Amino acid sequence: MSQDSDYYEILGVIPAATPEVIRVAFNSLLKGFPKDTSPEDPVFQQVLQAYKVLSNSKRRATYDALMKKAAASLRVDVQASRLSLELSETEQLAYLLIDIHSKAQKLNPQTPLNLSLVIDRSTSMRGERLDKVKAAVNILMARLTADNLLSVVTFSDRAQLVIPADHVAYNIHVTAKINSIEASGGTEIYQGLSAGVEEIRQAPLSNYMNHLILLTDGRTYGDSDKCLQLAYAAAEQGINISAVGIGTDWNDEFLDKLVAPSSGHTAFIENPEDIINHLGKQIKGLGQVYAQNVRLSLDFPEDVTVETGFKLTPFAQPLTIEDRQINLGSIEGRAPLSFLLELKIAPQQRPNRINIPLNFLADIPSQEIKNDLVSAQVQFLALKDASAASPSPILIKAVRMLNMYRMSEKVQDDVEAGKTDEAAARMGHLSTRLLELGQAKLAHQAHTETVRLASMGSVSEEGRKRLKYGTRALLELIDWDSNKDE
Repeated sequence: MSQDSDYYEILGVIPAATPEVIRVAFNSLLKGFPKDTSPEDPVFQQVLQAYKVLSNSKRRATYDALMKKAAASLRVDVQASRLSLELSETEQLAYLLIDIHSKAQKLNPQTPLNLSLVIDRSTSMRGERLDKVKAAVNILMARLTADNLLSVVTFSDRAQLVIPADHVAYNIHVTAKINSIEASGGTEIYQGLSAGVEEIRQAPLSNYMNHLILLTDGRTYGDSDKCLQLAYAAAEQGINISAVGIGTDWNDEFLDKLVAPSSGHTAFIENPEDIINHLGKQIKGLGQVYAQNVRLSLDFPEDVTVETGFKLTPFAQPLTIEDRQINLGSIEGRAPLSFLLELKIAPQQRPNRINIPLNFLADIPSQEIKNDLVSAQVQFLALKDASAASPSPILIKAVRMLNMYRMSEKVQDDVEAGKTDEAAARMGHLSTRLLELGQAKLAHQAHTETVRLASMGSVSEEGRKRLKYGTRALLELIDWDSNKDE
C-alpha cells in the first residue's frame, strides 16, 4: 500500500493511537485548511477518508489487517533459461533464476536478535585463532544494541557457559569473561551446540530472530549424528544455525549438513585476521532480516525434477530438498533472496504444456505474520519447432559460475572413485577457466592441485577448501542489482 493511502501518516498519528488522539489530530488538520477549501479538494478528501476509517473501530480493524498484509507481501521474479522445449526422446535441462523481494514501501522496525556464539576452545585453537575470535566477540558486543539478547558458550570435550543469555550489556566485567577464555581439550561440537541452543530457548522465541553461530577449527568426534538431529530440532523451533570453519582441518561436508535444515551459511576463514570482518558482516545481515523461514513447496508435475538448487544471495550456499520442499532461509532488508534451480524435464515426444507452480511460504517477524503465501508460475511449451531465445546475461553468468563450483566438487568425487587421471584433467580445465575469468589466485591453486594429482593422486586439504569456497564466492561477486532483462 502506498504512503499516500496510509491513513495514520495522513493524520500524523502512530498506528497505536487512541480514538481521542485520532480525533484531536483530525480537528487540528481541519483548522489548517483555508475557509474556502472545496469539499472536493483531493487533500481534504484524503484527510476526511482517513478519519472516517480510523474513527470507526470495525473499519479500523479491517484497515489494520489489510495494511499488515500489504506491508508483508513479497514479490517473486522468475527468469528461465528456456521456455520452449524440443520434442525429444531424451531428458532436457532448464534453469530458473528466482528472486524474492519485499514489496513493503518502507521496512518496519527490525525484530531484535537472540544470538548465541558457540566457540571452539580446543587445544588447536590456542594462539592467534582464539585471540582473534575473542577480539571479534568484544567488538560485536560493543555494536549490538540493548534490545538484543546474546549468549556466549565455549566447548572442547565439555561446554562452558561464559555469558548467559541476556540483553547486551557491554562492560569491563563482560570483557574480562571473554578475555579469560583459554584453549584446552578435544573437540566435541555437540556439547557446545546443545548448550548454545539451550541458551537461545531461554527467551520467548516468537519475539526474536533466533540464531546460533558456531566457530570451530576441528572435526567433532563420535557425535556428528547427535549434532544433526539437534540442528533439525532447532530449525523446527525457528532457531537458525550458521558455521564458521577456521583453518583447513575442519569437516566442511559435516558443517554443510549442519546448517542445511535452517538454510544457514558455512564460511571458510583461512586467515584469523578475517574473523572480525566476517562476523561483523554476518551480524549486520541478521540485524536486517525482513522475512525468515522462506521455503518453496515442490508441488511440481511428474515431468519435472529438481536436480540441484543453489542459493546466490544473501550468500552462496547449496540448497537441500527435505520433505518435498526447499528451505531458503531469510530475506535481508531490501536485497532479494536469489537462488538457482536446475530442472530435469522428462522426454517430450508430443506437443505439451507444462505448468510449474512456485508456491512460497515465509514468516514476517516484524508483522507477526506466519506462513505468508506468495505464488508465481512458469510454463514450458514442448513444440515441434521450439524457438531458441537467449537467456538473460545474468542467468548465463550464474550458471557458468555454478558449474565451476560443481567442477571443483566433481574433482573430489573422481579422486574418491580412484579416477585420478580424470580428476587431473578436470582440475586443469578448471584452472584454465578461472584464469580466463581473471581469478589468478584461484587459477594458480587449481594448477598446483593439477600437478599434485598427476604426481601423488590426491588433492591437498587446504587446496580443496580454497577451491570449494573460492568458486562458491564467485557467485557472490555477480552484480545481482543489474538489469536482469538486458
